[in-house]
This record gives sequence, C-alpha cells and structure tokens, in this order.
Amino acid sequence: MEPQVFDSRDIGETEEFLSKAYAKMRIGADVKSPRTWISRQVMGSVSVDQLHLEYAMRYDVNPLGKVCLCAVESGSIAHQIAGQDEDVFGPGDTVLFAPPDLPYTGEIRRSRYDIVMFDAALLQQVAGTLPGRRAEPVRLVGSRPVSASAGRHLRRTLAYLRDDVLTDPELAAEPLVVSTAGQLLAASVLTALPTNADDAAAPGEARPQALRRATAFIDDHAHLPIGLDEIATAARVSPRALQYAFRRHLGTTPLGYLRQARLAHAHAELREADPGATTVTAVAARWGFFHPGRFAQLYRAAFGRAPGDTLHAPAAPRRG
Repeated sequence: MEPQVFDSRDIGETEEFLSKAYAKMRIGADVKSPRTWISRQVMGSVSVDQLHLEYAMRYDVNPLGKVCLCAVESGSIAHQIAGQDEDVFGPGDTVLFAPPDLPYTGEIRRSRYDIVMFDAALLQQVAGTLPGRRAEPVRLVGSRPVSASAGRHLRRTLAYLRDDVLTDPELAAEPLVVSTAGQLLAASVLTALPTNADDAAAPGEARPQALRRATAFIDDHAHLPIGLDEIATAARVSPRALQYAFRRHLGTTPLGYLRQARLAHAHAELREADPGATTVTAVAARWGFFHPGRFAQLYRAAFGRAPGDTLHAPAAPRRG
C-alpha cells in the first residue's frame, strides 16, 4: 500500500491538509516557512500517519469523531483536551491524543511522531466481547497508559501496524487482516489505557476501589514526601485516571487531598502542642509547608482561624 505523502512549507496548505485528514482546525507557526512532512496510510477504519514538523505548530482542533493515539519519537508536544489539565508528551510516550467527542489545543514543538486513528465503534465492539464488561459504553478516561509495560505493549502494537501490516500491500488488502488488525489495536487500547470500568464502584460501594486505595495511602503517608506518581502506583491506576476519579467523586485532585490531609495533621499537632516548646513555622515545616504566609492562608481557609490562635488557645478541660 503506497502511502500518501504531504510535504509543504505553506501554512495554509498544511492547515487545509490537516483539516481534511483529521477535523476542522486552526494552526499557527513560529517561523515564516514552516516545513511539514506527513506520510499517511489508511487500512479500513484505521489510519497511521508519520509526521515531522520542523517548527513549533500551535493547533486548535474540533472533535475528531475517532479515537486518536500519539507516539512521540522526538521533540515535545504540549497538549490539552477540553476540560482537562495540560500535559506534555516527549520521546517514548504513547498516549491517547484525543477522545472522539472532545476538542483539543496545544503546540507541537519540532517533533517527529505518529498519529493512529480508528473508529470509536470498533472500541465498543471489542469491549463487548471482554468478560465482565459492563453494559454501558466504554469510555477512555485517561491519556497515559496504566503502567510502563502497558505503554510498551501499545507502542509495539502501533509499530506492528505501521511497519509490518501497512507496508505489505497484499497483506493490507486482505479483509480478514484488516478486521483482525483493527480488533488488535482496539484491544491493545482497552488494555493499556484507563477506562470508565477501571474507576467504577462495585455494587454497594460509595467509591471506586482505586480511590479508596489512594485515600488510604495518602492518609497513612502524609508525613512522607509523596507525590502523584507514588499515589497512583499505590492505587494501581495511571495518574490521569486517578485525577479523574478524585475530580468525579471528591471534587478535588490527589495533591489537593494530600494538602488537606497534611493541614489536618498540622491542625491536630497545633492543638496538642506546648506553645513554649514549638512554633507554627516548625509544625508547618514538619507537614511540608515551607512558606509561612501560604500555610497561614490555607489554614485559615480550612479551619476559620490563624494557626497561631490554635497553638496558643487554652487547653480544653478534661472530662471526668
């Protein structure tokens, strides 16, 4: 199968080509003569594009209507899906670039990368064959794979389609191969990326198990220098899936929950501390707050008083 090759230094031509290949978009460049090289191969509902941009290209894209994956070889991509935080992808990253129903914006910074797209219906079709799958439609809820090994497997799948299947005209023309390759791609995506099934609560549970693991880990390790990656590892989901679960069920982020847990510990310590033996600054630092003014602001917002007032408040009389 001969690929379609696009090679241009005209930003208008590039915008027109990309709008036809993906979805209506607006782009911009940081140089006067930006070179864009694209090799596009299509097999049934699956398309595989190899792209090389010798400039920084800004983009604002309408929903694609398809599942879109990205594997970065060089350079970097600052990317933001509507309603989510910005993420930056670099060499070795294989990610969900965009779900079918959301627009996205960002900047591709002198990068070589692959874009693989396929119909969302194929995802539903393959999901329906998996044991234990819920009746509701499957949704991808995170951009990054759930583990490093899952990411490597997904990257190998994309490379197999690009380098082995699509480069063999006879193979790529066989209907059975086309169907099987598409199902392999969809199955790899469902295995590698977090879905709504991963953060769903079991019957009778108020919160997903991953969220319960995460909050328990935070509560038990708030005194240690933990971050998002450590929390996600303890919860056994990807950082992006964990952020989604916290926003959906608790209305905050994992690091926001960690901050509140540390504030609660600092509050308890200030209530019990001897004002003659410690200071607010010392207690704040023990719980990871190294800027006294910022700590005081957060403390007042959480407890309605200054931390010094808590430290110097008269001890409550003992009962009995």
